[in-house]
This record gives sequence, structure tokens and C-alpha cells, in this order.
Amino acid sequence: MNIFADFSDRVVKAVNALGLKPKEGGALDLSRVAVEPPRDASHGDLATNAAMVLSKAVGENPRALGERLAAALAEDPDVAEASVAGPGFVNLRLGDEFWQAQLAEMLDLGTDYGRSTVGAGHKVNVEYVSANPTGPMHVGHCRGAVVGDALANLLAFAGYDVTKEYYINDAGVQIDALGRSVMLRYREALGEETGAIPEGLYPGDYLVPVGKALADEFGTKLLEMPEVEALEVVKDRAIDAMMAMIREDLAALNVRHDVFFSERSLHAANGGTIRSAINDLTMKGHVYKGKLPPPKGQLPEDWEDREQTLFRSTEVGDDIDRPLIKSDGTFTYFAADVAYMKDKYARGFEHLIYVLGADHGGYVKRLEALARAISDGKLNLTVLLCQLVKLYRGGEPVRMSKRAGEFVTLRDVIDEVGRDPVRFMMLYRKSDAPLDFDFAKVTEQSRDNPVFYVQYASARCHSVFRQAREQLGVENFEPAALRSALHLLKDEGEVALIRKLAEYPRLIESAAQALEPHRLAFYLYDLASQFHAQWNRGTETDDLRFVKVNHPELTQARLGLVQAVCDVVTSGLALVGAEAPAEMR
Repeated sequence: MNIFADFSDRVVKAVNALGLKPKEGGALDLSRVAVEPPRDASHGDLATNAAMVLSKAVGENPRALGERLAAALAEDPDVAEASVAGPGFVNLRLGDEFWQAQLAEMLDLGTDYGRSTVGAGHKVNVEYVSANPTGPMHVGHCRGAVVGDALANLLAFAGYDVTKEYYINDAGVQIDALGRSVMLRYREALGEETGAIPEGLYPGDYLVPVGKALADEFGTKLLEMPEVEALEVVKDRAIDAMMAMIREDLAALNVRHDVFFSERSLHAANGGTIRSAINDLTMKGHVYKGKLPPPKGQLPEDWEDREQTLFRSTEVGDDIDRPLIKSDGTFTYFAADVAYMKDKYARGFEHLIYVLGADHGGYVKRLEALARAISDGKLNLTVLLCQLVKLYRGGEPVRMSKRAGEFVTLRDVIDEVGRDPVRFMMLYRKSDAPLDFDFAKVTEQSRDNPVFYVQYASARCHSVFRQAREQLGVENFEPAALRSALHLLKDEGEVALIRKLAEYPRLIESAAQALEPHRLAFYLYDLASQFHAQWNRGTETDDLRFVKVNHPELTQARLGLVQAVCDVVTSGLALVGAEAPAEMR
């Protein structure tokens, strides 16, 4: 249960019971009434702004209104104390029995605690990574991969119907360059001296096995074909090989997409799918023939001072109109975007989320404009931009790659520090803020390393149960036994830990609605910190130990608290895409 949403309902009922009427007449606007954790935990467990946001409308002093509301809320059996602070905030302190009941619910639900229906089954498409299939994934793809995957996990846990999608950019000049690069490696595999890799082609050694595989399959036959025909064969094999490599890289990062959508499929049958999408926009009045003024500054290579087929995107929120068909009749790259978005809309998605690198900031307005035009404003679209990741080792920048030479590959990073540190740390900053990733720090076993600290909380939970089994001679602790004595949990630190656990459902819903998966990483670190603090109190004061051999009932109650911490940490790490270990080595 989201206790904040629950108490929001209780506050609204209390407000209605006061019989408040707006001075101007009509219904009282309760949309701004909120219940949140107080800024200072010493003030209580919950705080509401109801008196402050309603006072002007009803013509009452906010402090006086707060006193009336506090008196009404004090009648709630779960409220131990209601008080007014500052200009009219109402603070609520809840009774121990309420928190003990919350813990019982957590134990009933296990790792499903926090799962929400706030998404109401709305269909959401999250497109992320979508790296060009021209080589192994590099660390620049890593952050978007983790952010997109964790966000999709979070949305699904919050009740949305989520599809994880990868758009394969397997058409265009970069694929032509890939084909020519592999053709050189094929000729090398046949024993030819090809010299240095020409400028504009891909020099990485990762293409050597692709060329050898072609030599093994075709021998010299490709050299005997017309070049255009041979290149088509080479491109097909190269794309398959690159996508197999990319899938392996993603799997190593624990990223698995539901859909891999090929751009080439849009260009099939002479681009029939693209033409159909453009025709639809034309029927809606969004397409015209015309010339664009030259952009300010240096002219891009694809700019034409000729009449083209243009998307009237300025009428739906864009800065400039966008070319769809060049003067020579060929499609622009954006034309494929039109067909691709139309395909997503036809699949019934209500919200499209694109996770892109910061260098794609110029795409935001055109995609938003396109969504409005395609759906007549019905489609919700969000573009999340991920800032750069800078790699360090002990404070020194990392530049070299073992496999590619020109960049640091994703597998280099995973192989050195492991999947879980990579995933967690990529979420330990908001995605639109730059991130420094230090190989030394993310493998450090200390509180300063967030992923270690959170996973250590999981291991410590399991350790407490192992200790309890040994000392009490009990093989398994049944959930009913763990719930049987929760009324004994009254220590300030224990209740504070339950309060922190009770924030999890609200965290899930708010992070999902704000599309901010980094909130989950922050919450897990805070929860781990509070759990470790309570464990440390037990090492200093024998009465606060989780396992009390001479008090089995209290031990079972405290084990119930430990189990709830374990379940929430396990749940949260699963959404992050990391493991919750039973022990640390």
C-alpha cells in the first residue's frame, strides 16, 4: 500500500468533514493537496500542505485552518499525534501499531511489495540503445542502455504494459561503409594485400572474423560477382554478425529487448511503407512541396537549394520544416522516422519513450512534432537525453580499448568491473547530468561505493538468517512465525526502518510517472544505509541485536524486519538489473 496516497484520501475526507466552502462558490479544488514525508523527520511521519493550499480559497488563516484540520485528523485511529508547524503544515505521527501492520503487509507480499497498478495497463514503448550495427557497443551506449532498461522494468512494475524496443539502423551510408569495410577483410582472408583501411571505413579488428567467415562460405565467388551484387551479400552477413555481437554485449549487461525493428524493412518494396506514411501526413495537410531557407552557420552536407517534399512541422511545434523526399526522389533519414513512428502508433502504443544520447538533442522537437501530426495530438512522446560518461581509473582518464582501438567497448568495462557495478552506477546520477565512472571506486568495498553498500545489505540480511538458524537450531522461519510477534518492534531505529520501507511503493509510482529510474538507486542506498546503521546499533548494544537467543519471539519479529529489508532490496536491485547476493566475497 502507498501510505502517502492512502493518507491523501484520509486528508481529503477530513477536509470535506470540515464543510469548507470556496468564497467564490463552486466546488473546492483539492488537486494541490499533497501528503509527503516531512523535511525534518523529527516533525513526524507525514506532512500535508492542505491548510496552506486551501486557505486563500476558503478565506481562512492557514495556521488556523491547519489547527482545525489537525484536530480532525487526530481522530483517526492510526494517528498518534497531529500538530501544526510553520505557516500551516499539518504533521502527523502514526502509532507503532500502524507501522507493525505495514510490516505485516510487506511480509505477505514479499518481493511483490511496491508493485503498483498506477500504470493501469497503458501501452508504453521504450526504445533505447539502437546503436548502428557497425561494430561492438562502446561505453557511450552503456548509459542509455541501462537507463532505458531500468526505466522499462520500473514502468512494468508500476503497472504499465511495456515493450522494450531496439531500432536497427541497417540502412544508409553507414551500412554501405560497413559492407566495404568487410569486403576488405574478406579479401584479406583470401590472402590479398589490401593496405591501410581507407578513410571513412571501419578499421576495427572485430571485422576480421566476419571477413574470414565470408571466405569460408564463398571462397572467391564474391570477387566474381558484380560489385553491387556482392556488396548486398556482404552487407547482409555483416549486419547479422554485428547484431549477434551487439546482442551478446547487451546480454552481458543484462539487457534484453522484446522487439528488434529493422529500418531496412521500411525501405522494402521500393519504400512502400515510407510512402504510405508520407501519404497519410499529406492527407492531413502536413506535407507540401517547397524550398527551405539555408540554415545559419555552416551548411550541412545534405542541404539542398531545390524544391523538396517537406513536412510542415513548424505548425505542430518544430523550429523548422523537415525534408522528407529530396529533389532526386530519394528519402531523407527523417522519412524513415515518419514510417517507424506511424508503425508504433498503429501497434497501439499510447506513450513513446526514446532514450537517446545528448548529441541527439536536435531530434527532440521534430519527434514531438511528428507525434502530434501522426496521432492528431493523441500520442504522448518523451525523449530522455543521456549525458556523456567519462571513464577514469584511480582519477586518471581511460582512453584505450582492448578490442576496437578507437573507443572503449562496453565489454571492456563489464569484463573489468562486472555487470552489477556498471548498471547501478549508470543510474547513480540523473540521466541528463554528466557522470564520472572510476574503475577503482566502483570495485571498492566501502560505503563510498553505492553498489557494494546496497548489495552488502542483501548479503548481511542473509547472514542474519544464517546466524539465527545456527543459534536457534531452526531450519526455516515460516512467514507466519515472522509476523507473529511484530507488536514487539518498538525501538526507534526499528520503527524508522519500517517507515523507510513504507516509502517504497510511493517511490515506485513517483519514479515511474516522472520517468526517473535514478530515484530507485538513491532510495536503495538510503535504505541500505539505514539498515546498516541499525545493525551497527546491535553490535554496540546487545539488546538491539537482530538475533536474541534468550528472546525467541523478539528475534522472530526482528527477523521479520530483516526479511522485509531483504525483499525490498532484492526487488529494487532486480528493477535496476542487478543481483541481490546472499553473500559477498
